[in-house]
Amino acid sequence: MKRFGTFLFVRHRHNWMLFLRFGLVGASGVLVNLMALVIVKRLGPLPEEAIVGVPLTAFNVRWYHVYSTIAFFAANLWNFQLNRSWTFHSSRHAGWWREYGPFVAVGLVGQAIGLVLLTALMHRGSPIALSLSALDDSTGLRTRLYWAQLIVICVVTPLSFVLNKMWTFAAVRSRHPGLVDPSRAAAALGVADPAERVVQEQPVPTPDVPGPVDRAR
Repeated sequence: MKRFGTFLFVRHRHNWMLFLRFGLVGASGVLVNLMALVIVKRLGPLPEEAIVGVPLTAFNVRWYHVYSTIAFFAANLWNFQLNRSWTFHSSRHAGWWREYGPFVAVGLVGQAIGLVLLTALMHRGSPIALSLSALDDSTGLRTRLYWAQLIVICVVTPLSFVLNKMWTFAAVRSRHPGLVDPSRAAAALGVADPAERVVQEQPVPTPDVPGPVDRAR
């Protein structure tokens, strides 16, 4: 158990720090997301009003799907800029658009999953629909859409972190080998650390052995 704890928290300490930074950025993104959601909800039609039917199903695209997507793009852009400049420190090593493409693609995957969950939380016939009695939309804190969106964000964030670390910002490190820690790279290749190799290559002094002439003396 102790070895497992060392493996999880010591060896992967760097990943935990990245996740903490990613989480802090995500927390600020939650505020941006909810602020954008509040604004578009107040400016637009009722959230549950249907816009168009989904072919071959009994479901409809509703305004809360549109509001959630607008809020997603606002928060996605905010999160990307902070992750690029602070979490993964990649702003000086890759073009803005080159990184934003994969980042928004990962975000859209999460948003698609989130819209399915949002529908399940908002649809009145769903087994996991939020309670209409507790959340009757009478005040901001009792608005079902806000709580449903918050739940969606909490579910999607860990998935987004894993995908962005493995794909979006990892691509920068692969294009710029200088960003990789030499000791980690050496370990991955199964060779000695460069600093250790210098020590190993130092000549070993040998004791003086008297030659024939010295013995004759």
